[in-house]
Amino acid sequence: MKKISSLAIALGLSALSFHSMAQNQTMNLWPEGKIPNFKASSVQEKSETDASGILRISGVTVPTITAYIAPKEKATGAAVMICPGGGYSILAASHEGSDFAKWFNDRGISAFVLKYRLPDEKAMTHQHEVPLMDAMQGMKMIRQNAAKWNIDVNKIGVMGFSAGGHLAATISTHYNLGPNASEEAKPNFSILLYPVVSFRPVISHGGSRDKLLGPDKSEELINYYSNELQVSAKTPPAFLVHAMDDSSVPVENSIEYYLALKKFKTSAEMHLYPIGGHGYGLRTEGKGSLVNWPAAMEGWLKASGFMK
Repeated sequence: MKKISSLAIALGLSALSFHSMAQNQTMNLWPEGKIPNFKASSVQEKSETDASGILRISGVTVPTITAYIAPKEKATGAAVMICPGGGYSILAASHEGSDFAKWFNDRGISAFVLKYRLPDEKAMTHQHEVPLMDAMQGMKMIRQNAAKWNIDVNKIGVMGFSAGGHLAATISTHYNLGPNASEEAKPNFSILLYPVVSFRPVISHGGSRDKLLGPDKSEELINYYSNELQVSAKTPPAFLVHAMDDSSVPVENSIEYYLALKKFKTSAEMHLYPIGGHGYGLRTEGKGSLVNWPAAMEGWLKASGFMK
């Protein structure tokens, strides 16, 4: 009897493990040998976890997307593609990626963590084009597989942090610009956490700007990727969070984006907090009223019809 029980437990654990693997599926964004703007190089991807438990991924040249599908009994039909931050130099893939995927799943929302390519002239041509290409491809993949994943094609948003917030704002404002324009890549909403929005002097995050634009940096590209200047009547609604004492990315980035949306009468909700700094994610302990921001986002998701 003991042997049978042990076997049953083992089979149960095996099934649970398989279920978890099936739920968290990692897929390449592009077919092998067909990654756009790719250059053969010695750049290698590295993953390191620092003393505070933050997973940092560098040297990304082969982009992927990892699906965290909400359980059917909880699923609301909504989904969000998550773009971790890191100044376009690294990806803070846990506390600005997988941690939030699990948070969304608990609330019935499917999540997809985007491991986008990090701009590097050694590994790609026209590096400023590459993160947006990857984000648009990720959004298309989610839409094209929506039925399989029990997702409503009209409830797919994008979330980004810091430089990932810049990428989320870029896809929100540029999905219909240029030769690769595609309605299929349009987010239905955006969630921007301490985002880099502008590359203009004074309020820009110089590191993100220089890393993205690289040797092609020009006034024309600086304006093109200053997303507050590219907001239109077609830009999706946004939820923004920023701390007033953020010394890395000035709070004016969120304010300028909010005002641009307001100009076009696009729905937007912004929460500014007196203290919090930068890069906190869900780690809000000791940061005063910032502890309330996840609850504010929950309220917004419910009011917008993305959460029950």
